[in-house]
Amino acid sequence: MEDERNDKRRAWFEKHGAKKRPSMNRRMAGHDYCDRWMYLITINVAEGRQLLGRVRAADDEHAGPWVEPSDLGRRVEEQWAAITIEQPIIQSLAFCLMPDHVHGILFVTERLPRHLGHYIARFKAKTTAALRDCVAQYTTLWEEGFNDRILAGDGQLERWRNYLRDNPRRRWLRENRPEFFTALGGITVDGTAVTVMGNRFLLDYPDKVAVKCSRRLNEEQIEQDCERFMRQAAQGAVLVSPCISPGEKAVMGRVFEAGYPQIVLLENGFAPRQKPYGRQFDACASGRLLLVAPWEHHNERRPITWQQCRELNRLAAAICANR
Repeated sequence: MEDERNDKRRAWFEKHGAKKRPSMNRRMAGHDYCDRWMYLITINVAEGRQLLGRVRAADDEHAGPWVEPSDLGRRVEEQWAAITIEQPIIQSLAFCLMPDHVHGILFVTERLPRHLGHYIARFKAKTTAALRDCVAQYTTLWEEGFNDRILAGDGQLERWRNYLRDNPRRRWLRENRPEFFTALGGITVDGTAVTVMGNRFLLDYPDKVAVKCSRRLNEEQIEQDCERFMRQAAQGAVLVSPCISPGEKAVMGRVFEAGYPQIVLLENGFAPRQKPYGRQFDACASGRLLLVAPWEHHNERRPITWQQCRELNRLAAAICANR
């Protein structure tokens, strides 16, 4: 039934040419969602409404920024815990409540009698009912579907647990530190000092992929690379590239247009008082772009050298290795 509804939605968007927000319902093709796995689940509040709480600064009781739940947020926390009561073979390994979304890590310890989506749907239904009690002017709490990531690699569980624990701090800095969107030095990548602008916490993101495309690729091969890297971005990876070759520029441009986060390495550094502009400013403000420059700013226009290309690609690989 769920697959049939998704087919109808896709047909509607294709017919009307409407642009759907990316990755609102990530599924791994062919995966059995009844089977024994660990899943990172993300569910977003409709239209980005901050209904679940607000981020507070550190105080005597909290060592770092934290989320103070609203009445609705507390109901959401209760219903997430209820998932494991309703179905004991599902364990909750981590949960993070944010003002406009939730993250949780669920461990299916043995084969489920029903698709994992069934239990997520019940959680969403119960919390939507709570919405009507707490915030009367809205009838819809969540965006359609949910995002999932299967945690199967070594160390993934602990990396994502750390990432969820650090979520309130990253959010507080974005809201309360305007200098977050200006050039920041004092950062080292694999022994090289760099200056960054944008969401510097993308450097700590657990899943990063370097985009490197040969200059010899034809248009068909570039399109294949675009599709391959877009799939990785849709599954939650942050793409990293100096955007030198036509293929790299095409991939990163496609990813940017789709609204996925990325790290871009620059040949030219940042001028004094330089700020992101245009759509780059919006991308930095939304936390989905980081610009990285290993060299000082220069005013003249000059072609990038082969040695610089090698160094930028080396730094991209080093950034991805820091997981």
